[in-house]
Amino acid sequence: MPPKAKITKDMVIDAAFEVARETGAENINARTVSQKLHCSTQPVMYHFSTIEELKRAAYAKADRYHTEYLMNIPETQEDVMLGIGLNYIRFAVEEPNLFRFLFQSGFAVENDLLEMINSAELIPVLSAMREAMNRSMEETKEVFVTLALFVHGYASIIVNNSFKYEEELITKHLERVYTGAILAIQEKIG
Repeated sequence: MPPKAKITKDMVIDAAFEVARETGAENINARTVSQKLHCSTQPVMYHFSTIEELKRAAYAKADRYHTEYLMNIPETQEDVMLGIGLNYIRFAVEEPNLFRFLFQSGFAVENDLLEMINSAELIPVLSAMREAMNRSMEETKEVFVTLALFVHGYASIIVNNSFKYEEELITKHLERVYTGAILAIQEKIG
């Protein structure tokens, strides 16, 4: 008889991520994850003593996936800031369950936007924006907060089925917000 396949911790996290992606994070449990892995619940509980711990690991994976998604800006996109904003909204359209998990489930490590802006996970996004804007990190963070509030609002409304995704309209609105945020920074500098 062949030896049983070893279920690794990473395999359990990947399976929990897929459950969250397909049916929502509220459906992550030992049974649904073990079904994805075609095994008993024992390997799941071996690697994670609680489902809460497993959900946190799946959340971390979803957060990394989201950052990669944001940074995957098409070469045809001239404005990095606009590209990141549009990707944030597209993520809500294409990955609604992961969006809800990341931003509407209470699993975020940061308690608010001001904590998030100083998190290590946001460094790649802020660095790309800073380089594209040719501004200081402090100025970049100010623009980011303005854009984050706007794009998160748009994405949340879309993910909760209250607005249809219309890229052309959203692009126009994002350009206005971005331009306004930059003008506000320039006025502040004087």
